[in-house]
Parts: sequence; structure tokens; C-alpha cells
Amino acid sequence: MLKILIVDDSLIIRKKIAKIVQDLGHSVLFNAQNAQEAIDAYQAEHADLVTMDITMPDMDGISAVKALMQIDANAKIIMVTALGQEEMVIRAIQAGAVGYLLKPITQAKLEQSIGELFSAYRCDTDEYLDD
Repeated sequence: MLKILIVDDSLIIRKKIAKIVQDLGHSVLFNAQNAQEAIDAYQAEHADLVTMDITMPDMDGISAVKALMQIDANAKIIMVTALGQEEMVIRAIQAGAVGYLLKPITQAKLEQSIGELFSAYRCDTDEYLDD
């Protein structure tokens, strides 16, 4: 089971992702409504995975990725974005994000991303995923 930090300024999106995460058998470590909450939560307890909104009012997702990577160079961050933000996604990946999901997020999309990201760990250890 993964501990997932959800970061999005939209309460509706956070609730939707949280439900998907729980339906997939993982736990929500924290629901952050902005980048600073996410940084504080990650400093308190490292998440196995972070879903990060790319556009937020206080600090954008790219800056948040950079901050999280300074805390933990091995942080696994998936950007959550709308169509038309390809340049920002590229900058986020250059900053350390490991992938992205287009809104609207579905259970199938998130499950596929998690599977691809953690498949190496599943083969070698049950540190991240309990079968």
C-alpha cells in the first residue's frame, strides 16, 4: 500500500483523487490545498507518491516540485494538468517530476501510472506495494 500526498487547490479534485487512491487500496497521507501545505506535509512524513497540480495560486507546481526534490531527491511526483500546459509539464519533469496525468483523472489512468512507476519495486520488494 502506498502513502499518497494529494496536492490541488480544488477541493473537488482532491476528493476525487482521494477516492480513487482509496479504491485502489492505497492511503491518503495528506490532502494539501496549496504548495506550502504540501511541502510542510512532506517534511513531516515523506509520501511514497505525490500527485501535484501544476497550476496553483500561491506557488506553481514546478516550484513545488523543486522544493520537494530539495527535501528528498528520490521523491516520486506525478503532475496533474489540463490540456494545453505541455510546456509547464516539461519544466516540471526537468525539475524532477516522474510523469504526468491529464485531467480529468480516472481510476484507470492513476492505476496505470502507479503500476508503471512502482513495477520495479514490486519485483524486488514489497516495500511500496503489499499484494
